[in-house]
Amino acid sequence: MTTNPKLKALSDAGVSIWLDDLSRQRINSGNLAELISEKSLVGCTSNPTIFAKAISNAADYADKVRELAARDASVDEAVRELTTADVRDAADVFRNVHEATDGVDGRVSLEVDPRLAHDTERTVAEALDLWKAVDRPNLMVKIPATTEGLPAITRTLAEGVSVNVTLIFAVSRYREVMEAYLAGLEQAKANGHDLSGIASVASFFVSRVDTEIDKRLESIPGGQDLRGKAAIANARLAYAAYEEVFTGPRWEALAAAGARKQRPLWASTGVKDPSFSDTRYVDELVAPNTVNTMPEATLEAAADHADINGDQVSGTAAESQQVFDQLAEIGVDLDDVYAVLETEGVDKFEKSWEELLDTVRGQLDQAK
Repeated sequence: MTTNPKLKALSDAGVSIWLDDLSRQRINSGNLAELISEKSLVGCTSNPTIFAKAISNAADYADKVRELAARDASVDEAVRELTTADVRDAADVFRNVHEATDGVDGRVSLEVDPRLAHDTERTVAEALDLWKAVDRPNLMVKIPATTEGLPAITRTLAEGVSVNVTLIFAVSRYREVMEAYLAGLEQAKANGHDLSGIASVASFFVSRVDTEIDKRLESIPGGQDLRGKAAIANARLAYAAYEEVFTGPRWEALAAAGARKQRPLWASTGVKDPSFSDTRYVDELVAPNTVNTMPEATLEAAADHADINGDQVSGTAAESQQVFDQLAEIGVDLDDVYAVLETEGVDKFEKSWEELLDTVRGQLDQAK
């Protein structure tokens, strides 16, 4: 099989290509394995929205649903078994990638119940339960970067569990996430865990930032000049923060013990505005040691016409900061932007989770 040249160029530039989608059909049909061999895919992410869509639209879950109904499983139990089975099997598909990359890639992410986003204790308990239920070394448990999620991230890492930190919008919050990661590694080391077995990514959301800020720019005189500039500048500033944090004595001590850097992951990379190139959040965010998790449409677009020209991020901090200085000057309340995006992000995942519960409830009823 031939590897797509554009995606290979992206991979060769240091970007790990992950798919922001997962379903039983994708696993059973061999599509996931095909994407690994032909599209340089080295990981995938999931979320409640993805599972709600997959389970509501596919017959691939019918046998398992009948089995769950026969033993009178609750809706919550059924959702747990259906989602962990998909992630476990996907992790097995990626096992060779995981081994070939020495544990860097071949990762599959599964999110804690989003209804727990503001409950530290229950998030930790859920994360540890998911880790045990999936029982695969290449799992990453997704925990949102809410204020309550930050200590949960540290405590989960301290137990030797790999974490995908999700719903990051602001660079200031991202710095708190990296601090939570370093503290988690230090505690894990103290607890006797092998740091080389712990991996983490920080999922920095991209397109939603443009969507929210561009909406506000419509009513500001001169705002159109800044349209479509915020998200990429935001991500580039995040990368500068990453480069700053993962240097110096504290990090070097952890690295000497086998620790891995927490890689920035570009999430929400599907372009929402049709006036922009559909690969802009791929082309313009190429940087070493990053991950880009793409919806399938973006992955296919990148395979067809991505314009990969090496590192587009390193050394751009000053230029990127100018964009935010200009946004502040014309009256865009950036703190409010980030607060709105985080609240909306949690709300959207909660609604998708409820949709998932309703879908599975209906299927269990039909199977009885």
